Amino acid sequence: MVAAIERAIREKEHLLVQAGTGTGKSLAYLTPSLLVDGPVVVSTATLALQNQLVEHDLPRLSAAVEPVLGRQPTFAVLKGRHHYLCMAKMEHADEEGSTDTLFDDAPPRATLWLGEAGRLGKQIQRLQAWAEKTETGDRDELDPGVDDTAWRQVSMPARDCVGAVKCPYGAECFAEASRVRAREADIVVTNHSLLAVDMLADRHIVPPHKLLIIDEAHELADRVSSASQAELTPDAIERCARRSRTLLPPAAHEALSEAADALTVGLADIPAGRLTAGLPEPLQQAVTLLEAATRAGLTAIGDVKADDPDPVRKQQSKAALGELSDTAQRLLEESPFDVAWVEKSDMGSGRRALVVAPLSVAGTLAQGLYTDRTVVATSATLTLGGRFDTVARSLGLPAAAPGVPSPRSEVAEAAAPGSLTPDAPAVSGDGWTSLDVGSPFDYAKQGILYVAAHLPRPQMSGLPDAAGEELVKLVEALGGRTLGLFSSRKAATQAAELLRAKTDLPILLQGEESLPLLVRKFRDDKASCLFGVMSLWQGVDVPGDACQLVVIDRLPFPRPDEPLAAARSAAVDSAGGSGFASVSVPIAAVRLAQGVGRLIRSTGDKGVVAVLDSRLETARGYGAFLRKSLPPFWYTTRPDVAIGALQRLAKS
Repeated sequence: MVAAIERAIREKEHLLVQAGTGTGKSLAYLTPSLLVDGPVVVSTATLALQNQLVEHDLPRLSAAVEPVLGRQPTFAVLKGRHHYLCMAKMEHADEEGSTDTLFDDAPPRATLWLGEAGRLGKQIQRLQAWAEKTETGDRDELDPGVDDTAWRQVSMPARDCVGAVKCPYGAECFAEASRVRAREADIVVTNHSLLAVDMLADRHIVPPHKLLIIDEAHELADRVSSASQAELTPDAIERCARRSRTLLPPAAHEALSEAADALTVGLADIPAGRLTAGLPEPLQQAVTLLEAATRAGLTAIGDVKADDPDPVRKQQSKAALGELSDTAQRLLEESPFDVAWVEKSDMGSGRRALVVAPLSVAGTLAQGLYTDRTVVATSATLTLGGRFDTVARSLGLPAAAPGVPSPRSEVAEAAAPGSLTPDAPAVSGDGWTSLDVGSPFDYAKQGILYVAAHLPRPQMSGLPDAAGEELVKLVEALGGRTLGLFSSRKAATQAAELLRAKTDLPILLQGEESLPLLVRKFRDDKASCLFGVMSLWQGVDVPGDACQLVVIDRLPFPRPDEPLAAARSAAVDSAGGSGFASVSVPIAAVRLAQGVGRLIRSTGDKGVVAVLDSRLETARGYGAFLRKSLPPFWYTTRPDVAIGALQRLAKS
């Protein structure tokens, strides 16, 4: 992997590298990065990996190469502005009686309880004390932390910032200081969300660089989709109206309130789901009212000037109006390249929104990601069905030439079990190459993939009775140590209730306590089981014998009511292709590979992955494709073999 990255840098050719858990890929991409003339940017999807790089890998590597380079390379973290304390915002949070500011971004309430106000006030006071001694203003350094509502009162989103020149606190801005450190560092560590925003902002945020490393690259397209997504809610319009009240003439302020009311009525009448025939009349009228109201408001506010009495508040109002105006115009255009839908929360908040997002971000990535820099994208899951093509297309790269051999057949299978193949041939596309470096794990000896092919095909949501009975048998055979990954909260809850009724094992259910606490309890108590939904499919790392059974209730295809997946699938169908094969199956393949990857986390791990969905064995075509996307476990459909293996693990 090191040699391939060095070659990609030299040849200025983009590279996709699949490297399994435990290969040491972070050190593999950081080492050649130190020889690049100019800053290198590393982007990650998760906070855990970002912390690992900054707190462990980079300090060790920097110290180790000092005798060779004659100096210690420097590194810095680059986060969005909202991660940092804003002194200008803090000034308003400190104003006595400024409840409009304090609760502008608070969750909607019919009544704001005094206890809630008191709790927020205490958190603001603690933030004020911290502001006097912090050197970075980074939220992650605040211990103990504060909740999101309190933090929003003292942080500034990028769109609201007036800039260092116009801001009275520009000289002491924590966010600006972080950008200065990033511009001076050899390696800059950032995240996919900020990278996406940088790309959409014509690359004016991240420092100029020649090499971009994208770790956890399978997440990038989704993060770009999220950054390109916009929404309208009545609460957001009302907050904007309150924030702008002192800057607008009464008629303009009243027009915003009327638009919020119209959107409330429209969203109440329209069911949740994708809008396939354009905006319904009630929503069309509400969005038209909003577009006119925001345009009038922006004209009334005018430009933000350094000598304005309160340039920060003026910029906040202008930014909020501008964002609403842009979203309204985008919805009214009804572009064939956008997807619009109504979103309604099934939780107690009753949140309702009108959302718009791009049908595809591959074009955005193709135009904004690869120009004037070499990109190395790496992950443990970059091949689907044994090939890089699907992920390459999602990242805006052209598919490999026809007839190019499968990377899995020529790389992973060419290696002896447990070995790496750094000199294996790469697969090439137009302007990019790829490499699967294999894994240090001997999957066929360390794990079993058991598919319960005898179970009926899953139909309704929730956990079928037959799957529940199978789950109980598997868990009892091992005596706990089970991570249950479920396709819905209903199924996870049913599974937890069933195991609690049938066994005396400690059953931990996502949502009953904070996720870090649940994972810690699962790791510490080897008799326990942890059940949860999609966030557990990627976020749990429990090596050792605390997790020796991973159960997946059904194949993680996108739900039919997921608007973006449904729209993308329909677009492929209308073009004469198969939306299910082109959209749903690849999504399921990535999710399934991530879930299965929770089992083997070190060379000493052993266990069983049990999939309670018979389609992984019986479905023609996509069943085999999905199995090829998984690590090469020893495979069986016999329940007695799986239960016997679990019983032996329990005894050992």
